Amino acid sequence: MSAPDVVAAFSQSYREARDRFLAAASSVKLEVEHHVHPTVRGAEGEELACDIALLGDPAAPALVYLLSGTHGVEGFCGSGVQVALLLDPEFVAAVTQGRVAVLFHHAVNPYGFSHLRRNNEDNVDINRNFLNFDQDLRSNAAYAEVHDFIVPSTWPPSDQNEARLHAYLAKHGVAGLQQAVSAGQSEFPQGLFYAGVNPTWSNGVVRDVLRRHAAHRRLLAWIDLHTALGPRGYAEKIFAGPDDPAMRARAGALWGADITSFHDGSSTSAKLTGVNFAAVADECPHVEATGIALEYGTLPISEVLQTLRADQWLQNHGEAPTAVRAQIKKHLRDAFYCDADDWKGMVWGQARTAVVQALRGMGSRA
Repeated sequence: MSAPDVVAAFSQSYREARDRFLAAASSVKLEVEHHVHPTVRGAEGEELACDIALLGDPAAPALVYLLSGTHGVEGFCGSGVQVALLLDPEFVAAVTQGRVAVLFHHAVNPYGFSHLRRNNEDNVDINRNFLNFDQDLRSNAAYAEVHDFIVPSTWPPSDQNEARLHAYLAKHGVAGLQQAVSAGQSEFPQGLFYAGVNPTWSNGVVRDVLRRHAAHRRLLAWIDLHTALGPRGYAEKIFAGPDDPAMRARAGALWGADITSFHDGSSTSAKLTGVNFAAVADECPHVEATGIALEYGTLPISEVLQTLRADQWLQNHGEAPTAVRAQIKKHLRDAFYCDADDWKGMVWGQARTAVVQALRGMGSRA
């Protein structure tokens, strides 16, 4: 069996990534569900969709659910992994002959993927949007304190703006700023890490997919592919789930002792609210589930934050010159996708290992 051309599995646009994914799924004769976005189009005027493909036995007692593009522009990474897996004959054979199926969810947030945004068409961070909107949303006082300088009124930021940022850093440190900014907030629709005030379309698609493809299983492993935290090319295995020791132990059994968690401060991630794994408890209450986010490093966190600040300024200023827009979008893409062969190889190797670990760990129990 020949190994896939890993570098060729990665794409340069959402349109190309979707075409590659659909072609890869077709090559192994998979049926694909198309959840087409009802209201918006892509940067090239193209249709936007979440595409879902199941590899393996539909009645298998265990399922690996592999998601890409939860944070739009991060989809370049996740799509490349999904395409390469589908083009890997050894992997495909192992799944089709085993008792663990693999569900590919391509482009959870297709709008952000196509338009080079981390958020969706309403500026909502999909991975802060899985909240109980029937209850009063808690305010994020720490974000309220930094909002008016973390999202500047001009770009580049004024000297006064930068002075306020550096004063906050001097008092609270990088970790304090990261926690304030990235935890999630529902009070500033034009701000960073906005959670929204109601469930997004992408939220609804994830829940629908879980109900139909996962709720009847006995075991579920969730792997959500992300980028932009940590050392370049290194995949941190961040526990995805509530602060539950039993679930954390299951994650360690599947993926190793180097699992980190934002619950205990061992992760590069701040402590978050509204993460997408919360949907599993709602939609699959009888399934033994555990999950991780694979978080691949790209650039230093200070540079990533600056690109997010610039992109939010751009989102808030539609009148920005074309050249400025193009420069900001290039920097954002570079912050979330290292378009380099060595980085793609590191991404692929670690992702394949994580998926195979889940297959073997659950397969022994299925």
